[in-house]
Amino acid sequence: MSIRTGHSMTSNNHVEPQQQQWLNQLLQRVASNQDKAAFAELFDWFAPKILAYGQQRLRSHGLARDLLQETMTSVWTKAHLYHADKGQVITWVFTVMRNQCFDMLRKVQHNREDCLGDDIWPLIDSREAVSDQLSNNEQIKQMMKYLGNLSSQQQQVVQGIYLRELTHQQLAQELGLPEGTVKSRLRLALAKLRSFMEKHHD
Repeated sequence: MSIRTGHSMTSNNHVEPQQQQWLNQLLQRVASNQDKAAFAELFDWFAPKILAYGQQRLRSHGLARDLLQETMTSVWTKAHLYHADKGQVITWVFTVMRNQCFDMLRKVQHNREDCLGDDIWPLIDSREAVSDQLSNNEQIKQMMKYLGNLSSQQQQVVQGIYLRELTHQQLAQELGLPEGTVKSRLRLALAKLRSFMEKHHD
């Protein structure tokens, strides 16, 4: 589905009753008949508004275009879920847009955390690998006492490597992540666990 451009953005999101009815009819045509002409009109009407919102929130023209693409793809596939008695079309579409934007922001933040883990690791401990310090059973038992202090993602990799005894590659395949991401999360998790252990003199 290609990106289209359309009318200029209005100064606000106020929609006149006649325009609301027009948007409603377009979405109904998409829902009932997968009407591409109706969808094209919806796309042209919403595109500048979604792009402007994406630019403001995501601060990237490329990500704003991705937001437009994902939002309108959802409108196309989920048009049948819209019910006019529960609100205006513009409210429904903007809800889809905001949810998609939130997901994109969350992914961006996760990617930044993963990159940060790789970047700062040599500064955390360049002398020896933390995993070597946690190699015996007693230390692993001590480590597990503080597992709840980690994020769910970090708990997942620690449990996979140390309790289930998976390799980095096996866990990466299971989670659908790059192996480097698994290693990064594990390194950060072990560093945090070690700090908890040292704080409590374990």
